[in-house]
Amino acid sequence: MGESIENKEIKILLADDHSIVRQGIDIIISDIIPNAKVFQTSSLQKAVELINSEGIEMAIIDAHFPDGNSLHVLPEIKKINPDIKILIFTGLEEDLHALKFIKAGANGYLSKLSEEEEVREAILNFVQKGEYFSDISRNLLVQFVFNPDLLSPLSRLTKREMEIAEMYAEGYGNLEIANRLNIKQNTVSTIKKNIFDKLKIENLVELIDIIKTHHKI
Repeated sequence: MGESIENKEIKILLADDHSIVRQGIDIIISDIIPNAKVFQTSSLQKAVELINSEGIEMAIIDAHFPDGNSLHVLPEIKKINPDIKILIFTGLEEDLHALKFIKAGANGYLSKLSEEEEVREAILNFVQKGEYFSDISRNLLVQFVFNPDLLSPLSRLTKREMEIAEMYAEGYGNLEIANRLNIKQNTVSTIKKNIFDKLKIENLVELIDIIKTHHKI
């Protein structure tokens, strides 16, 4: 094994737009690897720059930033440094989003809804092995082998639900959708409820976000 991980001067980047999240992870890391050199940033663009300029070996990155979605820069980061290990640490529903990030190059996915003990365990695992997959992610990866459609949560929607979801994303309201598709308004409301239930979301902002991430309108 050579030098144990605890003694390594490993360069780790924490990228999250909430400083309290970065501080929390920083505390865990300094516990696990006291010699780690930790860089912090609240911007996705800055994260990419630091990875480029500082020879970062490991990065713990949020999924969403005010200046973009990290899903779209993962391939760029891996191009800069193919050996970098990336853990996505996010509040996004794991069973809906983990596969997408893993396929784009992430080496692990950790939910911010996890208990503190699990977060500590995950970061320890990530630092020692260069990856972390929860039971949920492992399960998804196995399912994905048999059903490649799992990659996008939108694959759960029927054709009609998808059509209506896109119309919401384009800014149409219930009445306009009903008129355009020549169906009753309460039918539109029922379909909207089904869409929200299937995607586990509560509002249109989240719907638009999923459509922007997973679907090219």
